[in-house]
Amino acid sequence: MNTNLTDTTSSQINAALVRTRRAAGFPAVGMVLTLVIVTDEGNHYDALRAASDASKEHPSRILVVIRRPGRSPRARARAQLDAEVRMGGETGTGETVLLRLHGELAAHAYSVVLPLLLPDAPVVVWWPEDAPVNPAEDLLGTLAQRRITDAAASEDPVAALETRAKSYAPGDTDLAWTRVTPWRSVLAAALDQKHGPISEAVVEGEAYNPSTELLALWLAARLGVPVDRVVSEGPGITAVRLGTPEGQICLDRPDERLAELAVPGQPDRHVALHRRTTAELIAEELRRLDPDETYQEALCFGLDRLGPAASAPGTGSQTGSGDTQTGAGTPTGTGSRTGSGDTQSESGAGGQERVESRAELSAESSGKSGAAGSGRAKSAGAAGRGRKEAGS
Repeated sequence: MNTNLTDTTSSQINAALVRTRRAAGFPAVGMVLTLVIVTDEGNHYDALRAASDASKEHPSRILVVIRRPGRSPRARARAQLDAEVRMGGETGTGETVLLRLHGELAAHAYSVVLPLLLPDAPVVVWWPEDAPVNPAEDLLGTLAQRRITDAAASEDPVAALETRAKSYAPGDTDLAWTRVTPWRSVLAAALDQKHGPISEAVVEGEAYNPSTELLALWLAARLGVPVDRVVSEGPGITAVRLGTPEGQICLDRPDERLAELAVPGQPDRHVALHRRTTAELIAEELRRLDPDETYQEALCFGLDRLGPAASAPGTGSQTGSGDTQTGAGTPTGTGSRTGSGDTQSESGAGGQERVESRAELSAESSGKSGAAGSGRAKSAGAAGRGRKEAGS
C-alpha cells in the first residue's frame, strides 16, 4: 500500500503512517529500529532494495533521505518536502518512507527525520555512497547508535579507510569490514587447532579492495607478525596464507563461492565462502548495535605501517590515475602489536558473526618474539581512483 504526499510536513507523514498501518491491518508497531538511508536519486533504488531484504530479519522503519537541492537559483531557494509512504507487499511488516528534500530543505534533513524516528528504538544511519568525512559529527549521524559507511563505494577506497581511522567514533562501522567476517571466522577456527607460532602472513586480493587492507590490518594487529599483501586478479580477497614451523596454513578461494582450507598435518577441506549481497551485509550489521572494538583496533592500527603491494605472478602492473605500479613493491616497516591474553569469543548464526578466537590470542602471544622489527605488509595501492566492490 502506497501513499504519496506532495509539499507535506513531518506531522502529516506521521499521520499517514498511522492511517496506512491501520488500513493494512497492522494496528501495532512491531518494528525494532529505525534505519535511515542517506542517498541520492540515482542510487536509492538499490539501497532501498537491500534494506527491505534486511528488514525481513530486522523489522524496521526505513527512512530514505533523498536530497534534491536543485541547480537553478529558483530551485535552490524553494523548500519543499515530498514523501511516499509504503507498507505491506515487499516491505513486509516494516514501514518505508521516501523523503525527497527540495531546495533549501536539503540542508536540513535532521529536522525532517527527527519527528519520524520510532520512539525508544535504536537508530542506524547508512550512507551507501558519499559518506561524510566524520559520520559521528554529521547531524544525522548524531541521531544514531550505529553509523554504516562503505569505503568500497568511494573513488579512493584506501584513502577512505585512512579518513575513517582519523574520524573514528564508537558506533562507526564499514561494509568493507563486514565483508571479511566469514574470512575471519574460518581463520579463527583454523587457529584454534594446535600449531606452532605464526611467523608471517600473506593476504592476496584484488587491487583497490579495502577489505584486503582491513583483513591485513586485523592479522597484523592480532598476531603481531609481518603481513604481506599481494595484488591478485580477484574477485575480492582470494587467499590468506599463514606461516608456521609445521608448514603453511592456507585459505584459498579461487572463485566467488568455495574456498579450500589447508592445515599442516590434516586433510584439505572445502569451506563455503561466497561473496555476500549488500542485504546480507546490512542484516549482519543490524544484529549488533554496540561499538565494534575489533574493527576499531584493526582500522586504527595504521595503514601507514603497511607498505606497497606486490603483484601476484602473471597479474602484470596495476594502473591508477595515469600512473603505473609495477607491483614489485619493496617491503617496508610494519610495527608489531600484541593484545591481552584474555579469551574472547563472539559468535553468531552460521558462524558469520564477528569472531575473536582463543587461538588468535595464543598465536599473538607466541608470536611476540617475531613481532619486532620491520614488517613486510604491502598495500593495494592508495593512488588512483578506486573501484566499487560488490563484496569480498
